Amino acid sequence: GSTHPPRMMHLTYTPRGESKGTIAFVGKGITFDTGGMSLKTTDGIVTMKTDMAGGAAVLGAMRALAGLDLPYTVHGIIAAAENMPSDTAFRPGDVLTALNGKTIEIISTDAEGRLVLADALVYAARQGAEEMIDLATLTGAKVVAIGAESVAVFSNDDDMAKAVVAAGTEAGELFWQMPLWDALKKQISSPIADMKNSGGRGGGSITAALLLSEFAEGKKWTHLDIAGAATSDTASGYRVKGPTGVGVRALINYLEAKAG
Repeated sequence: GSTHPPRMMHLTYTPRGESKGTIAFVGKGITFDTGGMSLKTTDGIVTMKTDMAGGAAVLGAMRALAGLDLPYTVHGIIAAAENMPSDTAFRPGDVLTALNGKTIEIISTDAEGRLVLADALVYAARQGAEEMIDLATLTGAKVVAIGAESVAVFSNDDDMAKAVVAAGTEAGELFWQMPLWDALKKQISSPIADMKNSGGRGGGSITAALLLSEFAEGKKWTHLDIAGAATSDTASGYRVKGPTGVGVRALINYLEAKAG
């Protein structure tokens, strides 16, 4: 519903020497999130200029890569948009078609981040990425489940998940692997589309990740839900009050560990 059109930003890091593989960092870049037609409360809206923290983390990591000599081709992809209510906004009940042709019934327009990430993940896979890591301030359910300062890690590959958790831990961040239970897929099943964009309150961070897993396109994929962790009310350690830059150090640590 915004007067500002969405943008897909694509940055590429190419190593000086031979590349050992191709990896994509994908960030949710919702520049302001009102919830759209499923409007948030005033308390919920006031901090939503930081709903682009996943995209910011990708930018931070790509900038750091420019000063390093790591032997991987890295695509930094940011799905940027503003979620606003208007007479042109998408609505609950709409059915959208993603880049890979899968259809999504809209239950809540406030579950928009997973929609932009879906297309961004498919796009990343089409760039030849063998592994993909996405970062997003995706769900309040993550904060309820494991707290505000933590990062929830979901993956379709346990070895990759363990490596990402280790990279986050080395950065001094609270990374924790969460389950991707197929049993919860029924919560996002739809009678009129391949899936619906919201599975209700129970296991909300898991059902959001399950939706994203539908767009991994057979690649190794890890999702970082950084809701809560992207900002801080107090300074602690290297974390300043305000936006924290969560995930940037972890992404670089992950690549450095792979490089050996």
